[in-house]
Amino acid sequence: MDLKKRAVHGLIYFVLIALLLLCIFPFYIMIINATHATSELYVGLQIFPGSSFLDNFNNMISRVNIGRGFFNSFIVAASSTVLAAYFGTMTAFGLFEYKFKLKKTVYAILMISMMIPGQLGIIGLFRLCRELKILDTYWPIILPSIANAGTIFFIYQFLETTMDEALLDSARIDGCSEVQIFHRFILPLAKPGIATMIIFNFVSYWNNFFTPMILLFSEEKFTVPILMNNMNSGMLQDLGAKYTAIAISIVPIIVLYCFFSKFITDGMMTGAVKG
Repeated sequence: MDLKKRAVHGLIYFVLIALLLLCIFPFYIMIINATHATSELYVGLQIFPGSSFLDNFNNMISRVNIGRGFFNSFIVAASSTVLAAYFGTMTAFGLFEYKFKLKKTVYAILMISMMIPGQLGIIGLFRLCRELKILDTYWPIILPSIANAGTIFFIYQFLETTMDEALLDSARIDGCSEVQIFHRFILPLAKPGIATMIIFNFVSYWNNFFTPMILLFSEEKFTVPILMNNMNSGMLQDLGAKYTAIAISIVPIIVLYCFFSKFITDGMMTGAVKG
């Protein structure tokens, strides 16, 4: 029996390690490619590190203002993520806590909106921004994050599975207003769910290419994905510089995950203890 258990455990560990290597391999290749010259990359797949990282980096900064692009992307991604997290949690709290006539209808509209690609409304968004004279600004990119249906849905489900109504009723008896309940109880208790959506939303907004490409015209306002696209010129692309830019662009995402993953694991432990 012990031998059978060991064999099963060994198989599970083997599969997990294989999946881990499968996930890491693309990142490894990306970093390796950033250290090779373009001429070497055109030859074939490179497995071992090269010695051209500094040359690729110099070529990259000579072609695009990557520092400005990082700043622009951070402004857009951070602002959008904060708005989506705060107002998404507030909307989820309203749907979770209050009973009103059209609650099911609102929830259905929320679900349907998640199934409609945002690209379908880009023409209407462009015309609206033109009428409001906010084209070539960050406002039409940041403000729609207030109504992030994915965040609302996720936090709503999180509150349904973890929130205790008795706690909120006790807060009301103690004299807390609904705004105080939201800030003092809902936000702290929903930290794991909010942290999860912060990671997903930041990655989504950081990598957003389509909307900024349509709404931004000034080069000094371009985000990192647009700058990477602008590095495509001519028949022979500078792949070394492009891979270097890609490798550098994922650093903020990794830092963000390392910071917020603690809240996610703490929330999973809390849920396990509660169960």
